[in-house]
Amino acid sequence: MLILFNKPFQVISQFSPESDKVTLKDYIDIPNVYPAGRLDYDSEGLLLLTDDGRLQARIADPRFGKEKEYWVQVEGAPDDADLDRLRDGVTLNDGPTRSAQVEIIDAPSVWPRDPPIRFRKEIPTTWLRLTISEGRNRQVRRMTAHIGFPTLRLVRWRIGEWNLEGIPTGSYRVIDTLPPRTTQHDDRTP
Repeated sequence: MLILFNKPFQVISQFSPESDKVTLKDYIDIPNVYPAGRLDYDSEGLLLLTDDGRLQARIADPRFGKEKEYWVQVEGAPDDADLDRLRDGVTLNDGPTRSAQVEIIDAPSVWPRDPPIRFRKEIPTTWLRLTISEGRNRQVRRMTAHIGFPTLRLVRWRIGEWNLEGIPTGSYRVIDTLPPRTTQHDDRTP
């Protein structure tokens, strides 16, 4: 089974309690499922969970190259030259990133965040669609900060072929991942 969960802001991507923070157990009551990868406490959006260890590894391991698409609201107004740096890959403190697909987009129609992001009247914000095929710790935030545009809001919209279409924040959809059964027919006539 595969669970597509729209993780709200400030929810920890684990079931075990951690101080007074909200965890996955507050939203998902299905036993024996585990996150396939993580999504930071202060990030929102698609988190995949499964009860299949092999599927979990195929989703989470960067060797399998599952693209992850994020909608990123950054502080400031990057231009094409700024975005080219992300397209070429940037060098972070843990080494160079793979090239990213990135473009400026209109503000997506997403749920309101609680609490809302901080707005500064004199500093504009810009939404980006950023797609990567790796998943280091806080990678998207570090990439946008590296080029001078800190992330204000980060929504993971898609992982591979799965996305959040039709899943409200705090809700999930269950997908049966068992392959279809085939039946053998005997074509011989009696």
